Amino acid sequence: MEHYNEAFKNLEHPFAWLDLDALNQNIEYVNNSCGNKQVRIATKSIRSVAVLEYIAKRLNNFAGFMTFTASESLFLLEKGFDNLLIGYPVYEENAIMKLAEWIKKGKSLTFMVDHVQQASLLNAIARKMDVILQICIDVNVSTDFKVLYFGSKRSPITNFAKLDELLKQVQTFPYINVNAVMAYDAQIAGVADQTTTYFGAKGALIRTLKKQSLKKITALRRLAVSYVKSRYNISFVNAGGSGSMKWCSKQWDVTEITVGSAFFAPKLFDHYINLQLTPAVGFALRVTRQFSDDIVVCHGGGYSASGAAGIDRLPAFFEQERFSLLPLEGAGEVQTPVHVKEGKVAIGDTIYMRHAKAGELCERFNVLHTIEGGTYKGPLKTYRGEGQCFL
Repeated sequence: MEHYNEAFKNLEHPFAWLDLDALNQNIEYVNNSCGNKQVRIATKSIRSVAVLEYIAKRLNNFAGFMTFTASESLFLLEKGFDNLLIGYPVYEENAIMKLAEWIKKGKSLTFMVDHVQQASLLNAIARKMDVILQICIDVNVSTDFKVLYFGSKRSPITNFAKLDELLKQVQTFPYINVNAVMAYDAQIAGVADQTTTYFGAKGALIRTLKKQSLKKITALRRLAVSYVKSRYNISFVNAGGSGSMKWCSKQWDVTEITVGSAFFAPKLFDHYINLQLTPAVGFALRVTRQFSDDIVVCHGGGYSASGAAGIDRLPAFFEQERFSLLPLEGAGEVQTPVHVKEGKVAIGDTIYMRHAKAGELCERFNVLHTIEGGTYKGPLKTYRGEGQCFL
């Protein structure tokens, strides 16, 4: 970590950092993994305008952005972005009306729908604004093994009958048009499968479930895409995530893959057998107290990730062989005790850590301090640094 210490020596702690060399490696890995498929960047995993632009310029087949709220979409449109897919249903009338204004100006934006009530609201607003709104149907391709539900419980469109019913309802709305289908394979893309300290024997079970899910995912997705295409001239079929890039790249009916976390390679993505990513983002804490020879205390550090609470949601040390959290204290709100397993650490030293997830770290810091070739390259603003907070 000496090159980090030298590059960041004048910064006030705590701070967030972005290693551009590592980011570039991950971008190249995504390019290779996705092959000829278009790549849509998941903005929730980045949360920085400057970094989103940086990544987009370096992708071989850039499709656009998958945003996470209507207000975030408005913010990015104002920044000059285009080709947005809101990855989640929105129900904020004022924001939707503002988005409709941008669509009338020529911007490309697609709304996500999995229920007639969402479609009804969009149709009412579109009628009022005298514009046609494009929608994407979110098909849930999770696998129900009867004794175990493997996947996400989000979209209710879990089978052909439910898709058919929704499409019949949507066809009665003259101001919305089905433009796309999304089939996110959450159980493949978003579930770690390596046998590690965190997962133990469960890793083998997860790998088995993943393998058994692939045929069912493919069958439902292809049926859904074929059925929607028989009624609408759709522009794209979105699928995948960072954990399923390589598999999705071989699916002939998928036109684009959503990728976000792979660019930053957070802690949770250390535990995927088929991913070879380089940690690119993290945060740095100052050691301000020394409890004993092998326990020091850092100022800050309580940046836990969302999801089911557990040890895998806690931040990790960049040098995991040297440091560990105390099991009864974890990562603290304003101070974090650290067990020093190797070497010596003194008051004033810096300890580098990584967030469990990708973009959530940017909600804690105004800028990402960048390093490239061992040299400090300056700060890049996060959404927070631009005064934004969307969720």
